[in-house]
Amino acid sequence: MSLLPTTAAAAVRGSRQACLQLIFVRALATESVTSSSPDLPPLPLSKHPSKVAKPRLYPHPRPAVSHQRPSLPKLPPKFGQNQLLPVSNSTRALLESIVAKFDAPVRYAFAYGSGVFEQDGYATAKGEKKPMLDFMFAVTHPAHFHSINMAQHPSHYPLHARVLGSSYVSRVQEMGPGVWFNAYVPMNDVTIKYGVTTVDNLCSDLLNWRTLYLAGRMHKPLRIIKDDARVRLTQQVNLTSAVRAALLTLPEHFTQQQLFARIAGISYTGDPRMLLPAENRGKVGNIVSKQGEQFKELYHRLVVGLPGVHWPVEGEGIWQDGGARARAMHLKKLPADLLGGVKANYARREKNPELEADESAYWMRLAGDEKLPEVLVEEMGRIVRYPATVQSLKGIVSAGIGKSLRYSTAKVGKWWTGS
Repeated sequence: MSLLPTTAAAAVRGSRQACLQLIFVRALATESVTSSSPDLPPLPLSKHPSKVAKPRLYPHPRPAVSHQRPSLPKLPPKFGQNQLLPVSNSTRALLESIVAKFDAPVRYAFAYGSGVFEQDGYATAKGEKKPMLDFMFAVTHPAHFHSINMAQHPSHYPLHARVLGSSYVSRVQEMGPGVWFNAYVPMNDVTIKYGVTTVDNLCSDLLNWRTLYLAGRMHKPLRIIKDDARVRLTQQVNLTSAVRAALLTLPEHFTQQQLFARIAGISYTGDPRMLLPAENRGKVGNIVSKQGEQFKELYHRLVVGLPGVHWPVEGEGIWQDGGARARAMHLKKLPADLLGGVKANYARREKNPELEADESAYWMRLAGDEKLPEVLVEEMGRIVRYPATVQSLKGIVSAGIGKSLRYSTAKVGKWWTGS
């Protein structure tokens, strides 16, 4: 009887140990979970191996955006052919070889002045010193251009500009009409002067006459060396605007010489150099007297394309409709800065500056006013005066004192001999 409790206790202890071992084994065991639908067919294998999913970034990175300006569609082959004025083969080769010497990127380039097209009062005899060749370069990024050009042609820049660098030069360039000049540069056995501006600044002036510094130069004959579709398009608008402004200041009948002189004189209206001893007083007459053929090539097709204007191909006389309606058509299409000045000028003269209810009547009233030519000349002079003054002062900075004195001395000589 004494053995029964002991045996029972041993059995209980054995049962407990077995349960603990079973629990411990189950805790360590890894059981596979079978699908509850074993009869379903396996998924088809993908033809393309699955890509490793990339981690998502927060915030998501913005997609790359191209800041390149969309290119203009190609212009018609004959568009702006009047701008492509011919020069002699030797002159063309010289101009192109000079521009090719510059490693810095240039989008649009032209040559102008007495060194390209003959003018009265300049030496043309063999052996005599030729006038300086004038160039204008339109670039996309001025600081980039000056950085490359300064490394290639350091002597073109004054010492302080080389020390301060291309960013300084580009900031000075932005002042006034937005041009930097390097003068008295020897290249290919000739002396040149070249200005640098941006394509945006050039096109803005051609369209709106913001300063008339560049647009006015391009009213006169020039030789395009590097062409650009955007500039050619805006230049055609600029030439047409010059014709409209000139017609509004001329009588019903006039000669082609009068037209050319009026167009060539736009950029000199209000220029302080014409009052001070800093420019040839007979400059306009010298240009027109020798470049009549180039002026006619530039403007004849544009003039005859305007309503109410008659200019025979072989003749020198021009007739225009002097009625208020025809003149109003020209007036309304003048460049924005000039037109704004005309409206403000009349607003100061009259008690009621607002446009009339009938806008066409307002323009016809202004177009029929006998003082309109005087107002136009006054406002063109206002546009030219300040930028021309700033650019003259900038010449001391961009050229240095030595070259500035040399340039000023030459200009004073031309003013003294001018008539």
